Amino acid sequence: MKKRSAASTSTFRALHNPVYRRLWLASVVSSTMVSAHDTAATWVVNSLSSSTVLLSLMSTVASLPFFLFTLPAGALADMVNRRRLLTVMNLWLSASAGLLALAGFAHLLNPYVILGAIFLTGIGFAFNAPAWTAIVPEIVSDEELPSAATLSGLQLNISSIIGPAIGGLLLPVLRANWLFAANSICFLAVVATLLAWHPRQRQSKLPLENFFESFATAVRYVRFTPSIQVVLARNILFTFFICIIPALLPVVGLRALHLRASSLGLLFTCMGIGSVFGAIFVIPRARSRLTSNQITIFANLLLAVVFVQMALVRIHSWFMLTAALAGIAWTMAASELWVASQRAMPAWARGRMNATIMMVGQGATALGSVLWGVVAANFGLTITLLAAAALLLVSLVLAIPLSIDFTQELNFDPAPVTPSSHKLIHTPQPRDGPVIITYQFEVDWNRGTEFMVLMREVRLIHLRNGAYSWGLHEDLMRPNTFRIEMTVPSWTEHLLQNERLTVAEKAIIDRAASLHIGPGPIEQGIYLNVNRELSLHRHLPVPAPNTSGTAEDLSTAQWAR
Repeated sequence: MKKRSAASTSTFRALHNPVYRRLWLASVVSSTMVSAHDTAATWVVNSLSSSTVLLSLMSTVASLPFFLFTLPAGALADMVNRRRLLTVMNLWLSASAGLLALAGFAHLLNPYVILGAIFLTGIGFAFNAPAWTAIVPEIVSDEELPSAATLSGLQLNISSIIGPAIGGLLLPVLRANWLFAANSICFLAVVATLLAWHPRQRQSKLPLENFFESFATAVRYVRFTPSIQVVLARNILFTFFICIIPALLPVVGLRALHLRASSLGLLFTCMGIGSVFGAIFVIPRARSRLTSNQITIFANLLLAVVFVQMALVRIHSWFMLTAALAGIAWTMAASELWVASQRAMPAWARGRMNATIMMVGQGATALGSVLWGVVAANFGLTITLLAAAALLLVSLVLAIPLSIDFTQELNFDPAPVTPSSHKLIHTPQPRDGPVIITYQFEVDWNRGTEFMVLMREVRLIHLRNGAYSWGLHEDLMRPNTFRIEMTVPSWTEHLLQNERLTVAEKAIIDRAASLHIGPGPIEQGIYLNVNRELSLHRHLPVPAPNTSGTAEDLSTAQWAR
């Protein structure tokens, strides 16, 4: 492997991008104040009520919106202007924190008001997360993307270390209301930064997708895109094992090492320090010498060492070092998997795919935490951790067939959309459908094997870009004659297929089209389902043929579109 320079693998490379630098700094300040806000909210609930249930409900209420709204938020992030969505949601977050501050100044705070405000804030973060993740590849170049991934993790670690400390220091001096108000102002600072950003991403002029069609498209994209399946599988595998750290690390510390409350806090601080150290010093050196897949393998080997040390080490200072190693391993693997995920997504589906990965990760975390907890309860911590280390080492065999290195070669540059030469007697409305598209062509049977291989690729392209059914049929009355028939849910989805086609996909389609040997061009048919509209259309005069031939009105001329 060719070695990369220190500048190209630097953790801080993306900060040379002025737009990303402003957004990152604003998000660091805002995240830090969010952590301080959470500390203040916990202190207020504890001071207003002695109920342990209310305190435990705070994390539940904060995480519930992510379970309920992340997938809808991902669909919305692909349907509307992402900058506008982020602006609205940060205004929502500012209003939530501001209302909590006003309630405090008016002496109206009680645990239920705080829980309600936390839920509203959770909704804002749930809708914010997929869109925020999706804009990063729009802002930075592909070379800056690994740096941006590491900086995103660094931001979280900085805020989680500094934020609670700020909250703890300021609470005795200032009332919690002022921390809530400061948090509200920081969200407004993020809004100002977003408004100063003018994205270069081309916006579609077509009507918005139906919201439910958008969900269905996300499912089909995952189902018919091997690259996304590999990324999802690797994320599930990593999350299943990494969830042992938050689930069992405090248990080992409290029950096996009998740590005090202050030492337990230091344990998590050490893990945060390890993450920061890994982001600044370890990851850049690893990226200059190893591929992304090799880095994830190394991180998992380090994680296995952490599990063994958690099982056997009972010296306090050495156990703090174990927590730091866990932070390094977590940061290394998570940043590389995040980069691979972004590189495996087209811009038009990035919101939905990020939401899918988030939901899958949450599911793997929930399942893994319960499973490892049950195993630890029945077989003991030592056996559970040693078994986890052994199983993790065995699972690394999957890193070979499920390598993420291929994502560096993916190309999602959009193919040019050419005007159509087809004249339609009736231009459907955006929501009209389903629409059936057919292509009829002849193929030299001596090239039949090549034809079938290409048809498998063409099928995946059509299905992941919007079609919900696809079939290849052989004409039994004419030799070597075939017909493709695919169905899309609406006219809008058919037109969106043209915009979603990438340069790489078009190259495959052009190769398939070159196998046509018929006397004329490939014959295309476009059919609209009229069952529900039959009573309306059959009494209307037939309109004159549409001769505009524009991309907005008609399908493209290429047979496979």
